[in-house]
Amino acid sequence: MNRVRCLVLNAALGPLDYKVPDGMEVGPGHVVECPLGPRTIIGIVWEAERLPGTEVPAEKLRPIRGILPVPPLSAPLRRLIEWTADYYVASLAGVARMALSSGGALKGPATITEYRLTGGMPERLTPQRLAAMEALEGEQATIRELAGIAGVSEGVLRGLVNQGVLEPVEVDCDRPYDEARPDFTQVELSPEQSEAADTLSKAVRDAKFAPFLLDGVTGSGKTETYFEPVAEALRMGRQVLVLLPEIALTENFLHRFEERFGVAPVLWHSSLKSTERRRAWRNVASGEAQVVVGARSALFLPFRKLGFIVVDEAHETSFKQEDGVRYNARDVAVMRAHFEGIPVVLASATPALESLQMAESGVYAKLDLPSRFGGAELPSIDLVDLTQEKPPHGMWLAQRLVDGIAERLERGEQSLLFLNRRGYAPLTLCRNCGFRFQCPNCSAWLVEHRFTRRLACHHCGHETPSPDRCPECGEPDCLVACGPGVERIADEVAERLPDARVFVATSDTLNSPGRAAEFIAQVEGGAIDVIVGTQLVTKGFHFPELTLVGVVDADLGLEGGDLRAGERTYQQVAQVAGRAGRGEKPGEVLIQTRHPEASVIAALAAGDRDAFYSVETEMRREAGAPPFGRWASIIISSEDEAEAREAARRIGDTRPQVDDLMILGPAPAPMALLRGRYRYRLLMNARRSVQLQDVIRRWLGSLDHPPGVRVGVDIDPYSFV
Repeated sequence: MNRVRCLVLNAALGPLDYKVPDGMEVGPGHVVECPLGPRTIIGIVWEAERLPGTEVPAEKLRPIRGILPVPPLSAPLRRLIEWTADYYVASLAGVARMALSSGGALKGPATITEYRLTGGMPERLTPQRLAAMEALEGEQATIRELAGIAGVSEGVLRGLVNQGVLEPVEVDCDRPYDEARPDFTQVELSPEQSEAADTLSKAVRDAKFAPFLLDGVTGSGKTETYFEPVAEALRMGRQVLVLLPEIALTENFLHRFEERFGVAPVLWHSSLKSTERRRAWRNVASGEAQVVVGARSALFLPFRKLGFIVVDEAHETSFKQEDGVRYNARDVAVMRAHFEGIPVVLASATPALESLQMAESGVYAKLDLPSRFGGAELPSIDLVDLTQEKPPHGMWLAQRLVDGIAERLERGEQSLLFLNRRGYAPLTLCRNCGFRFQCPNCSAWLVEHRFTRRLACHHCGHETPSPDRCPECGEPDCLVACGPGVERIADEVAERLPDARVFVATSDTLNSPGRAAEFIAQVEGGAIDVIVGTQLVTKGFHFPELTLVGVVDADLGLEGGDLRAGERTYQQVAQVAGRAGRGEKPGEVLIQTRHPEASVIAALAAGDRDAFYSVETEMRREAGAPPFGRWASIIISSEDEAEAREAARRIGDTRPQVDDLMILGPAPAPMALLRGRYRYRLLMNARRSVQLQDVIRRWLGSLDHPPGVRVGVDIDPYSFV
């Protein structure tokens, strides 16, 4: 009798065995519907020898109910799911769920009704109808989507349908995308770019696992360089995956991609509508989607014939997932390439120290682009010592920086001010009684946002209207904003340079690809003089008229308990400095600091990246920190503080005694209350010889906890809050 083992998408159940009905052909990777009690659940058929389970007598097995109409998950993807679950101490079901991330895609072929203008006129032409018809010229979408585009109610559009002004069109949900053309335009590359592109293109043709680190200064043309092996993969009929760290970066990338290949790539990120996710998923699975550009979750899409992977801005910490399965997309991308037997390139102007170490040890091949494309010069960098050049009272910008912006205004050039802090002020307090506004769900102050007149928590999303009087003592007009956020810096620029046209660029204002496109068009069209932004503007943007970058508070990232603080600060400031002088005009960077002697600040001022990485490498080596040692965190949380504390104590009391392994804690997490849950942490530091994941599995697997307690494991953590 034929039986199969299924990985079901419920971590609590474990693998389950089922009977295969007569006449049904089922193999590893097939996505199937299985009975579980009275319900039907989804499972993936897996190799029984790779998925230990309880042997159930044949007569007790229930039959599979059906095979879902999608291609089976490939063996390389199944191996990636196993590796990710094993390395990050996560459940197989949790990782597999990411591969089946579009429920609609599993339902088979389908159509949807969209609408478009017919060219006719309604019997009665109201202002609303006229405005809608003008807005919908050339558009085709569902009634709901068209209503959003036109800014009218769905009722207005249904009236136009009844009048014959809009006509229905039946559309295939899974219609193929327009084909990218590898030779749509020819780009002239510099000798260094050509050499790197040829190496990568040969690796694509060889179709073997080959990891590369593309290390190029900002403005060196890394994107154009890796577009050539993308073109080579397209000529071979293979698929390509490009990972970007931020959705806001996609619009700029899409424009460059379309210029090179004639069409936009296929997008994959959390903001897509469910119909768009379905279409993308099914086209990827069928092999029709040629180039996918996406966030980290795109790594687990079921590519049919993947030929090349690019991780752009590979140093970015947003590639690390901080909840659920806590994986690092940079490292998982290398492993996907390994299982697929294809090349992968990590591209960055400021590579992670771990990536540089892999290149130094010969695991990654390193490709260098040491100079900017087209003869553009790297910007000059100067420090503004805030202990010597103090801003005016109540202000945050030193006079030298304000004078620099004023000079650019006179010359018709643009400036960028960088401060990695959203909102107006990080803390609001009452000058009468000292009351501070704190989030009720987190150990964090509420941040004032003057644009929206609200106080917000940047950890859980809690918001409350900004009050007119202190809620503690009732005193009116007594609330004081402490410290600057980007909105406060923007106000200061407007006050000191009233003619400047200022734009605040953060995840609040660039929260969709459409808004990002509008922002780019405004900057390129010269409608913005000064950009005030967070880390969102430190990468990926190319503005030829932007010649001055001011770093408002270079010391901000050095505060707190982040063990990678120096490296992260260097990367952010170097990246934002790289936005200056990317065209023909020379660029200047002014870095405001109170600690000019700090090694990271001194290295930035000297433009000496190697010196900084050398010092950082030695510090990591002495501390046994990555890449020379291993870190792991265990995070315990509960809505009941006593319950969380007791669970943490029990875990700490049963800690294993292992050579070359140090376990610190448990201690209350720096963010002791997060989203209504009390949190405790343990930190593990091990030599690379220690089988860390096995130790953690044996340790935590022997313990039971109350239902309200969650225990999470973070391998190679980036966040220590």
